[in-house]
Amino acid sequence: MTETNKSSIDTRRRFLKRAATGGVAAGALAAPMLVKAQAVTSLRFQSTWPAKDIFHEYAQDFAKKVNDMTGGELKIEVLPAGSVVPAFGLLDAVSKGTLDGGHGVLGYHYGKQNALALWNSGPAFGMDANMLLSWHKYGGGAELLAKLYASIGVTTVQSFLYGPMATQPLGWFKKPITKAEDFKGLKFRTNGLAIDLFTAMGAAVNALPGGEIVPAMDRGLLDAAEFNNATSDRILGFPDVSKVCMLQSYHQSAETFEIMFNKPKYDALPPKMKAIIANAVEASSADMSWKAIDRYSKDYIELQTKDKVKFYKTPDSVLQLQLKLWSEILTKKSAENPLFKEIVESQKAFAERTVKWDQDTYVSRRMAVNHFFGAKPAEAKKG
Repeated sequence: MTETNKSSIDTRRRFLKRAATGGVAAGALAAPMLVKAQAVTSLRFQSTWPAKDIFHEYAQDFAKKVNDMTGGELKIEVLPAGSVVPAFGLLDAVSKGTLDGGHGVLGYHYGKQNALALWNSGPAFGMDANMLLSWHKYGGGAELLAKLYASIGVTTVQSFLYGPMATQPLGWFKKPITKAEDFKGLKFRTNGLAIDLFTAMGAAVNALPGGEIVPAMDRGLLDAAEFNNATSDRILGFPDVSKVCMLQSYHQSAETFEIMFNKPKYDALPPKMKAIIANAVEASSADMSWKAIDRYSKDYIELQTKDKVKFYKTPDSVLQLQLKLWSEILTKKSAENPLFKEIVESQKAFAERTVKWDQDTYVSRRMAVNHFFGAKPAEAKKG
């Protein structure tokens, strides 16, 4: 035996010995390595929206982003409102673990603590919805929300806010609103702190979930109502019960969505999945706002051309009254509720700085629209 052959045999023996004791990957011995399949974690969510509403679509968009980014290891299924609990019962269901999570708005919990509605139907102090989200993330809002939830015993919910909503219409009416007195005795639907605002304007307010509004108007249980935007309103059937929509209002000039998890279920997730969820929330926030611009603008045209809806600008006198009443409502509720006062003061301080910067910095889009399109297409006619 040559020295070369002897060396090759010794090398082969050492290799086999190391393989037998785990020193060499099993794949090197020709047998393919088996990859253990990851277990799938399934979470059952419910939205507070009808299945046909674009808001439910936003909830599904968030779930898909999480499901895709986890490679299917985490699977969120989103059911529409009423599948497990009524829309206004979502917070209790998630808190108790009846549902693993949900998609809605903080104003739907108004009955438990009215300060919660400051994130969806408060005055916003000149901020738009994206600025409200900025306050929530960078101006102390998230910490105040956790404090607020704890004050009502909600400690088993992990909340994420996202999804800036554009300023909402004043609502749908039988005839145009020309003065504040037109609200006297009007049976009107709204939610959150806007209940206080329209009550102060003289309306008889009923807070109904989105899917129940049009049937109530059809049966005469409501004279008028507001929900949210051109797409949702069109899908839910508002043009079937009204042909008059008033644009611009301070009752919900800045609103956000809430994604919530049952906290024990959320805490049990590995850090990687929690990081994916947090980033999916922000990705969904951007995507939702972009989709809204595209879809709402299309349906705004369709409402006019196909559904024969007439849009009117809310009179300035009504808008000015809303602001006056907001000041009175905030003073009253701040005196009654220290947490309400703390949140209002935090929002005002953030708004005073950021809105001044915003208004001083950005050029008028109305001037540009008038220049390029001439007919002022976005300026609804006055009643």
